[in-house]
Amino acid sequence: MRTCHTLIIGSGAAGLNAAVQLRRLGVEDLLIVTEGLDQGTSINTGSDKQTYYKLALCASASDSPRELADTFFAGGSMHGDLALSEAANSARAFINLVNLGVPFPRDRYGQFVGYKTDHDPRQRATSVGPYTSRDMCRALIAEVGRLGIPILEHRNVVSLLTIPGTDPAHPLRAAGAVMMDDAGRTEAILAENTVFAVGGPGGLYQTSVYPTCHTGGIGLAIEAGVRAQSLPESQYGLASIQFRWNVSGTYMQVAPKFVSTAADGVSDPREFLLPWFDDPADAYSRVFLKGYQWPFDTQKVVGGSSLIDILVYIETVGRGRRVFLDFRGNPSGFDLARLSVEARTYLEKSRATSGTPLDRLRTMNPGAIQLYLDHGIDLTTEPLEVAVCAQHNNGGLAADAWWESLNVRGLFPVGEVNGSHGVCRPGGSALNSGQVGALRAAEQIAATRREPTLDIAAAQAAAKARMAELEAWLDGASGASASWLDERQQLQARMSRAGAHIRAVAAVRAARDEARAQVSRLQTAGCRHTGGATRAEALRTRSLAIAQLAYLDAIAFQLASGVGSRGSALVQEPAGTRIHPSLPAEWAFVPENPAFREQVLETLPSRDGSFAHRWVPRRPIPETDTWFETAWAAFRNGEIYR
Repeated sequence: MRTCHTLIIGSGAAGLNAAVQLRRLGVEDLLIVTEGLDQGTSINTGSDKQTYYKLALCASASDSPRELADTFFAGGSMHGDLALSEAANSARAFINLVNLGVPFPRDRYGQFVGYKTDHDPRQRATSVGPYTSRDMCRALIAEVGRLGIPILEHRNVVSLLTIPGTDPAHPLRAAGAVMMDDAGRTEAILAENTVFAVGGPGGLYQTSVYPTCHTGGIGLAIEAGVRAQSLPESQYGLASIQFRWNVSGTYMQVAPKFVSTAADGVSDPREFLLPWFDDPADAYSRVFLKGYQWPFDTQKVVGGSSLIDILVYIETVGRGRRVFLDFRGNPSGFDLARLSVEARTYLEKSRATSGTPLDRLRTMNPGAIQLYLDHGIDLTTEPLEVAVCAQHNNGGLAADAWWESLNVRGLFPVGEVNGSHGVCRPGGSALNSGQVGALRAAEQIAATRREPTLDIAAAQAAAKARMAELEAWLDGASGASASWLDERQQLQARMSRAGAHIRAVAAVRAARDEARAQVSRLQTAGCRHTGGATRAEALRTRSLAIAQLAYLDAIAFQLASGVGSRGSALVQEPAGTRIHPSLPAEWAFVPENPAFREQVLETLPSRDGSFAHRWVPRRPIPETDTWFETAWAAFRNGEIYR
C-alpha cells in the first residue's frame, strides 16, 4: 500500500496529457498506472486519416468558441457548459500537441489546413494520417519522460476506492485504487485525486473495432457507485475485422467493390449492393458518402448512406455470409461520370478519376494501403473483410465542466470514459475532448486540490476491506461452472446481438435479464481462473458484466421512454417507418422523438446492484461575462474554479 497526491489510471492520450499538465502546473507527486504504454485504444487505433476536430485555424474561415460550442451542442443531449469548455480550450489543447511535435499539416504561412468531417458544418478537421492518436501518444510519452513523471506499468486496476464524502453534493470521495500486477499480486494506491482515463467499453462487444488489448474500465466506476450519463449513445460503423481498423474516409470515397461470400470466405461471391438500387450510380454515390458520413446514422438510413451499413449487417448477421471490400477492380456498372455531383467533384479535385479503386486510393492516400500491408493484408492481392462494428461510446461517466464526477469528489474521468458527448458529434471531436478534459481536470486539481484532505485511516481501512473481498471472491471461484473467458465471450455476443446499432424492445429486455442473471452468477459463484494474470482477467470479466447490465438497463429505459431511433442506434418496429420497400417488415423502425435531445439520461448505480435512471434537462451553453476587467478580476481571484 502506497500513497500519492494524484493517481492517473490509464496511459492513453487523455491520461498522458493530464499528467503532463499537472506537472507543468506544479503538482509533483504524480503516478501513472497502466497495463502498458503500448496498450489501449489511443495508441492502437485510427482510420484512413484519423481526424482531430478543433477550432478552425485557416484562411478566411470564421469561427469562434461559441460557434464551435453550438456545433457540439447541436448533436443533442449534450450539456452546454461541456460544449463551451471543449470549444474554448480547443485551440489551446491543439497547439500544445503541435508544440510537442505532432506534425499536423500547415501551409508555408503556418495556417493549419482542414477538411470537412461527419456532422461538421465547416472544415474544422485535421489529421496527421492514419495514426493521429498514436502520434499524439508518442509525443506525450516523450514529454512524460522529459518531465520525469513516474509510470507503473503491467498493472491492472481491479477496483476504485471510495470513502463517504463530507459534501452533500458528493456523497462519495475518491480514495485511490486497487490493482494487480502480472503475477496476480494485489496492491493499493491511496490518492488525494484520481484521474480516471480508462477509455471506452471495448470489451463489451464481440463485433468491435476497439483493439483486442483494450477492454475499458467503466465497470469499475459503476461498481463503485459513480453516476453515469448517456450510456445508450454509442457509435458504430464499417470496419475491417481481421485487423481492426475503421474503413472510413478514402476507403469509401474510392468506391470499392462490396462482395459477399458463403461462410468459407470464397464460394458464391456476389456484389450484393446492386439489387437494392435502381441505378448503380446511386449505390456508389452512397458508398462515396460513407467516407465522411462514416458512422451508422439513423437519419441517413432512408435514402442515405447508412443503408449501406444495413445491407452489410443483413448479409453478415442475417444471412451468415461474409462481406469483403475489393479494391482491385471497379464494381459492376461503375461510371465516374454518372456519380453524384458531390462525389464526382471530390474525386476530380483529388485527381483520382481513373483506374481501379486501388489506383484512386493510391493517388489520394497511399498510406491507407501501406497501413494494411504493415499488418499482413495486401490490398493489391486480396479483399478486405469488414463488418459493422462498435467504435465509440458517446456516453460514460457524468462530470461537470472541470471534468470532476458529479457524485464522487476527487474523481476526474477524462477521455472516452467521460460521457461528455451527446447523441452525435463531429468526427474527431473525441480527441479534442480528451485533451481538453485532461487540461481542465489538471487546472482544477492544481488550483483547488493541492492541500491534503483525504482521511488516510479511512482510506486504508477501505483498501484493506476491498482487497480482502476481492481475494475471497477469487478464492471461491475454483468450483465455478465456466471460465472467465467463457463468461466474457457470452456477454460480448449478447451485447453485439441486442445492444449495438440494431435494437428491438423485446430483445433488449431479454438481454438485460440475461445480463442480470450473469452478474448474479458471477457475484456468487465467480468464474474459473488459473491464477497469475488470469486473476485480474476474472475480475475484469465481472466488471464487464456489471457494465453491460448498466448499459442494457439504460437502453431498456431509453426505449421505454419513447426516444425512438437516434444517433447510431436503430430501434426496429414492424409498424414503423420502412427503410427500403424491398426489405421485410422487420426492417422498419421507430422514428426519433426529438424532444429528448433537450434532456440527458443519467444512470445512478445502487448498492444492491440495481440502477436508477432519470432524464434531466441539459444545461444550456453559458452566457458568460466577457468584459475584460471583470473577467480578469475573476481569474485573479480564483473565482473561475468555483
